[in-house]
Amino acid sequence: MIKKLDKLILKSFIGPFIVTFFIALFVLIMQTLWKYIDDLVGKGLDFFTIIQFVWYASATLLTLAMPIAILISSIMTFGNLGESFELVAIKSSGISLLRFMRPLMWFTVLLCFTTFIFANYVIPYSQLKFVTLYKDILLKKPSLDLKQGQFYTGIEKYAIRVGKKNIDGKQIEKVLIYDQTNTLQENTIVAQNGKMEITSDNNYLAFNLKNGTRYQEKGNYGDSSTEYIKLEFETFKKLFDVSIFKQKKGEEDQFKNNSRMLSVRQLNKSIDSIAKVNDSVSRNFEKSLATSLPYLAKDSFLKYNPVGSIKYNKKDSIFADSATAILFDRAIAKANELKNTLTFGAVDLKQKKEELISHKIEWQRKFSFSLACMVLFFIGAPLGSIIRKGGMGMPLVVAIIFFLAFHLLNMFGEKFARNDSFSPFAGMWFAVILLTPVGIFLTYKATNDSQLFNKEFYTRLYKKVKQLFPKKKIDTSIV
Repeated sequence: MIKKLDKLILKSFIGPFIVTFFIALFVLIMQTLWKYIDDLVGKGLDFFTIIQFVWYASATLLTLAMPIAILISSIMTFGNLGESFELVAIKSSGISLLRFMRPLMWFTVLLCFTTFIFANYVIPYSQLKFVTLYKDILLKKPSLDLKQGQFYTGIEKYAIRVGKKNIDGKQIEKVLIYDQTNTLQENTIVAQNGKMEITSDNNYLAFNLKNGTRYQEKGNYGDSSTEYIKLEFETFKKLFDVSIFKQKKGEEDQFKNNSRMLSVRQLNKSIDSIAKVNDSVSRNFEKSLATSLPYLAKDSFLKYNPVGSIKYNKKDSIFADSATAILFDRAIAKANELKNTLTFGAVDLKQKKEELISHKIEWQRKFSFSLACMVLFFIGAPLGSIIRKGGMGMPLVVAIIFFLAFHLLNMFGEKFARNDSFSPFAGMWFAVILLTPVGIFLTYKATNDSQLFNKEFYTRLYKKVKQLFPKKKIDTSIV
């Protein structure tokens, strides 16, 4: 009897799980494609490249689709069993809800392990391929990456803004080009319209501009004879070197050390290396400060007499008045030197700290998202048995609410961790820690046949509370 029940619950769960998993994955893929649609349209991509892009994107989204599918399918499964009174019959035979949930618990453990395997081995590889492929697509035709009303800075030392671009991606209007090849001079080109295209050798992006003005500054910085030239033109051709955008062999090497492209074992090595580098940078920073302020380490007088407690008296000065101005200038120069040391040192330390935090966040993410599958199962299964509604109506609404709560808590936790308000552990486990008591509470209520979502229960409760506060009768008799 028990084995038949295990088969019953597994068959009831696997079908909705497969359907909801692929639906969730499809929705997430569509969201990703919508995000990158501007960079994909008009590139002339072949079918195989598009399939590769979708395949690598889908692999990176699996860890997010898995918790959604488990939550929705568990609510639907137990909701269907409750609605058809099968769950009531099983409980009346003396089988507890936890015993009935046991096969799905083990199945969810398997899904947690599968999610971790994907997060640890598959996703780093697919993420690396996805980023490399995306950059290849992005730089395949730079002329088509210029978005209307936005500055494009993908070409080194140039800032290009196109007011309007036609559907063909070539005809452009209201063109503004800032030439930054010489930082000491200002060179600007403004044109009403024109045409942009890649040359036949794919080395240059040609702008054939019409009806515009060219503003050019000639001379050296600080030279009073600087010449400012304004030239109006009917046609003007501007070439941009884009040969550096060509795909190079081994380009993946520039992304492979990113924290999202590493497994747990690689992250452990990277975290250890970064921590050692941070210690080295901190020691070098302290040495540079000791060089600028040697008296902090040597002068014992300051240890017992803080700077604020020392009163300066001009009569006590051992320096001549003629040397005071020189010494003052030297002190100012030394203070500026110390300020620069502190500024650049603080920036370097901040970058190293952010890199270390990023690696620790990715390490925690691989485990937290895996365990989140189990937490959401213990939320979905009790909810389904309490709601006792099957189908895609009420269960889907409740599942979306809880998943949004999980997703938002996870986003907030990660943001707090990156801002160093939380530790990486607390930030990435923030959602799991807060939702675990919810799962325990719902499981307890479902095990004890709670009327948590029963309308009649709240109606009776309202009547009981209302009886505690009887209305006072107003005496209308005339004395």
